[in-house]
Amino acid sequence: MVRLFTALTVPDDVAETLARRQSGLPGAKWRTAEQLHVTLAFYGEVAEQRADDLAAELERAAAGGPFEIALSGVGAFGDGHRLSTLWAGVEPSERLSVLAGRCRSAAERAHIPIERREYRPHLTLAYLKPHVNPDRIGAWIAGHNLLKSPAIRIDRFGLYSSVLAHGGSHYELEREYLL
Repeated sequence: MVRLFTALTVPDDVAETLARRQSGLPGAKWRTAEQLHVTLAFYGEVAEQRADDLAAELERAAAGGPFEIALSGVGAFGDGHRLSTLWAGVEPSERLSVLAGRCRSAAERAHIPIERREYRPHLTLAYLKPHVNPDRIGAWIAGHNLLKSPAIRIDRFGLYSSVLAHGGSHYELEREYLL
């Protein structure tokens, strides 16, 4: 079994800009530049044969040519006062939504069940420990909510494997698809 997802990477200059914002919040486990990505679809644990089928099906998702996205604003996911994740938002993009839908359809064709939920594109900046003060989280969000990246050209996406480790997840590009 291998843990898989499809994602877009961000250019080095955008990762460097984000790194400068990744401070000032005790209890935040900041993501490294290598861990920064915009998830298209998360497949979870997949058997090797199904992974091969998925890789082949994703070829069909790579259509439509390059497009652009932009990061805009920051926020947090969680339940009530138990926030768990800080993120940078992605401006609405029909082309991005279509690509994410194609990646989900590839899973269906490869007989890989995936979670049904609305696609909310974002880039995870940090995971939060349970004891982080919600007021501090709110202050960090207020201080960084004007985040706005220049246009990011998207001309490829990747199929990644993920290994959970004590120091955080390690991602490995398994296959790349040109748009």
